[in-house]
Amino acid sequence: MSDALTLYTHPMSRGRVARWMLEETGLPYEAVILEYGTSMKSPDYLAINPMGKVPALKHGDTVITENAAICTYLADLVPEKKLAPPVGSKERGSYYRWLSFLTGPVESMLTAKQTGHFAPATYAGYGNDGEVLDVLESALVGKDHLAGDHFTAADLYAAALLGFYLRTGVIEPRPEFTRFAGLHAARPAFARATGIDTALLADHPLPSAA
Repeated sequence: MSDALTLYTHPMSRGRVARWMLEETGLPYEAVILEYGTSMKSPDYLAINPMGKVPALKHGDTVITENAAICTYLADLVPEKKLAPPVGSKERGSYYRWLSFLTGPVESMLTAKQTGHFAPATYAGYGNDGEVLDVLESALVGKDHLAGDHFTAADLYAAALLGFYLRTGVIEPRPEFTRFAGLHAARPAFARATGIDTALLADHPLPSAA
């Protein structure tokens, strides 16, 4: 792979998920650390991501935003790592399904729960919080992987999301949630990514108003 990979992130952001994925790929990358309210909203960065949010990934002239898209894109760069099931397989369908479910209904519902601003169930893509969590729990019962029989980006995304919202107390520690998050947090790439971001926190704290 000739084009350089650049991750735009902050050590206390959803960029931690993208860094974990990059560490799983084993590909070389550069990380550019942006600050909330300043460089994250600078003209230079808004030209990359007009939302002024992190993470974003640049691969040569290609820009990818949104964690699920970043994870999917990176998985396809390293097919030998089997971080995504084969195209056209039954497992590939499950992979797309659960990545989309996690980044759509699950994360939308958890953000609503965290802020206390639920939309009416009729209009919300997540229905209600109980339904979303029950569906996710049922997908994990007795399984170590969401798509197929080995680790993929869907497992990474699920474990990262569950780990964060369990730590912050936004969701109750259902046994399947804690088991699944803990299982994949034991991966060496997770430890490497977490160590990098933890070391960066001292010099890049959250602003008090964030």
